Amino acid sequence: MNFMNKLKHVFTPEGPKYIPPQKTHKLYEPLERNLEYLQHSFDGSADFTVRNMTLKDGTRAAILTIEGMTNKETLAVSIANPIILSDIEGETGEEKIKYIEYSVLSASEITQIDTFEQLLTFIMSGFAVLLIDGAEIGLSIGVQGFSFRSVSEPESEVVQRGSREGFVEPLRINMTLIRRRMKTPELKFETLSVGKVSKTDMCLVYLNKSVSKGILNELKDRLKHADLDNVLASGYLVPYLENQGDFSLFSGIGITERPDTVCGKINEGRIAILIDGTPSVLIVPHLFVENFQTLDDYSNRPYFATFTRWLKYLAFFVATFTPGFYVAVATFNPELFPEQLLSKVATSIADTPLSLMAEVLVIHFIYEIMREAGLRLPRPLGHAVSIVGALVIGETAVNAGLIGAPTLMVVALTAISSYVIPDLYPPVAVLRILFIIVGGFGGVWGIILLFCVVLINLCGKLSFGVPYVSPVAPFSIFGMRDVFIRAGWKTLSQKRNFVQELKGSEQFKE
Repeated sequence: MNFMNKLKHVFTPEGPKYIPPQKTHKLYEPLERNLEYLQHSFDGSADFTVRNMTLKDGTRAAILTIEGMTNKETLAVSIANPIILSDIEGETGEEKIKYIEYSVLSASEITQIDTFEQLLTFIMSGFAVLLIDGAEIGLSIGVQGFSFRSVSEPESEVVQRGSREGFVEPLRINMTLIRRRMKTPELKFETLSVGKVSKTDMCLVYLNKSVSKGILNELKDRLKHADLDNVLASGYLVPYLENQGDFSLFSGIGITERPDTVCGKINEGRIAILIDGTPSVLIVPHLFVENFQTLDDYSNRPYFATFTRWLKYLAFFVATFTPGFYVAVATFNPELFPEQLLSKVATSIADTPLSLMAEVLVIHFIYEIMREAGLRLPRPLGHAVSIVGALVIGETAVNAGLIGAPTLMVVALTAISSYVIPDLYPPVAVLRILFIIVGGFGGVWGIILLFCVVLINLCGKLSFGVPYVSPVAPFSIFGMRDVFIRAGWKTLSQKRNFVQELKGSEQFKE
């Protein structure tokens, strides 16, 4: 068999295999060699298009695009037609390229490229690339024309008094939404690329006079270590931005879809991370007290903003501790209940087949299943699931004696309180289950012990060198003017509270 294979190769010798150059390789002078590399790279991909042209002097040229990423009308009217109809001056290919750049094309975004890596990056970003025979350089021309949804109010951050604009998926539009609100040269946009395969565009946004250079350098260093093939959402980068060895349930990375919120944060020295393809913007550093602050707090009167902020803190404690405390007291210390309430709770527990801890856990898991189903299903079906769930769990289960009415009341109150602070829903949902289990086995003392563990974890957490629970711990009287109360704008505007100047933030202060 080996002899026959060798004999076959003698009579039908194979030609030399095509070995593509490295992406960092310089462009070739012959146009055919460049097109050969691109055809091999895309391997017959249907969306890769080549518009071959011949200049008036007979020189061959080609415009390379990705279908669906460019505006065809702009490409034909503003690029192809002027190049074909113009008398291109120059003897060499590079001279012709430069003449086209400065004397023929009128596009505002034109960049010279000289490597295959640049060529591929620009093509797949929606640019048109012009190559001419005999030139080792090309031109990338901004003619992006892909479709995207219009700017609208984000559903997750609705405000009563404020802008109705929210971030969208294209990076450049999001940058514009921020620039419109901060017309200062101190506002900097620094572009990066992340993802070895996706090559996702990313932008760091900050105020040059407000940001801490130490925090900025630390952020860039952590992004460099983000060893990812694809970055399709902002959540991909969050684990790489958290402190190494951080096991806290709470995140030191803020997320928002509102450009006005981003402007307010970067004015305090923070850095926003815009990622192409997602409307969710990351903000670092992020503090615990910021989860209880909304844009409406700064649009309303100080006394009302303070009142609503107290409600949010109360809702947080209710959503986290109420089920566990109810289980602990009813199991180990029922004498703490008022006399009339004690009899009803005792009757409810006696009439249900499960233990109180198991009963609360089961109904909480059922609630989480219903919430997830209502969130993922289409809206008409989601409403139907909510109605059926309310009927089944609310009335039928109680009448059947499977669930006690006091337990159902506690779960309902907890669920409503959870949505007052939507940013903290993931850690609150997990902590709620832990407190129920600890309360069922350890009683009130178990609740206190777990609370101390959570408190120590919060106080020991850092977000880019800034204490997570600052300015509460370490305590700062200056920073407390916007924590439990919201001072008036006359007080807040006297001196800005830069995040790197908070107590305990000495590591990245400069």
